[in-house]
Amino acid sequence: MKTKDIMLAFLIVLIWGINFVAIKIGLHGVPPLLLGALRFMLAALPVLFIARPKVPLRLYLAYGLTISVGQFGFLFSAINMGMPSGLASVVLQAQAFFTLVLSALLLNEQWKKAQLAGLIFASIGLAFIGSAHGQIMPLLGFLLTLSAAGMWAMGNIITRKVAATGPVNMFSFVVWASLVPPLPFLALSWMIEGPAAINSAISHLSWTSLAAVAYLAWAATLLGYGLWARLFSLYPANQVAPFSLLVPVVGLITAWLVFGETLNGLQWAGSLLLMSGLLINLFGGRLKSMILSTAWAR
Repeated sequence: MKTKDIMLAFLIVLIWGINFVAIKIGLHGVPPLLLGALRFMLAALPVLFIARPKVPLRLYLAYGLTISVGQFGFLFSAINMGMPSGLASVVLQAQAFFTLVLSALLLNEQWKKAQLAGLIFASIGLAFIGSAHGQIMPLLGFLLTLSAAGMWAMGNIITRKVAATGPVNMFSFVVWASLVPPLPFLALSWMIEGPAAINSAISHLSWTSLAAVAYLAWAATLLGYGLWARLFSLYPANQVAPFSLLVPVVGLITAWLVFGETLNGLQWAGSLLLMSGLLINLFGGRLKSMILSTAWAR
């Protein structure tokens, strides 16, 4: 990857790490599915000024229903029922490995030995985290967060399909795809959360909640996913996806600073294994080459 694009990847990491604290703040006054609807209503506002990319409607729908409705419906619900925001930032990064599996099955992208080793480490880490469920982390919250990771991975594959249609302004695509989620989110909110909860949240919407929604819409969605989609349009999915595993570093720190969240021993062990999976995935091949080169030089 070019240095400029690596720096953009790190900017995404910062934006998305803070995103989990913003979600928890937003959920203080707004139920999760309604929060999803408000997020994408704001994210879709720039369609008034941006031309629609010539991408098939089915891809707009597929992207909006997976990476937007699916991912955030599950994630917001998980955090709302007690999943710690910092730990959610860790578990959600299983999407990188779901993406590796889906890219091999659907895009015929080849795995390297380092990626397989990273997947094994990450799987053990997730097992550690899942086994530590209890009062601090409900099991259902953990499973919902894993489901969100799976939906994100599906959205990554769809992003590659979008890029394959020809030159596409990915920021514009993300903006126009934001028109898809509001209606499904509102319908789900009406059916599951109920009209009384919707009316109460809207009538008592605070400036804090509005600021959280604005951050989720314009920073995390438009800027974050716009840049993310651009990177996926330029590089193989298995090269871009692992960067997201750095998001928990920011997520854990900000959750600790803002909410005082901490992890128990098993959760720390699982998180470290998951992060080790990233390091092996990203640098395992290079380290092997360096070791072999050094051995040959001697």
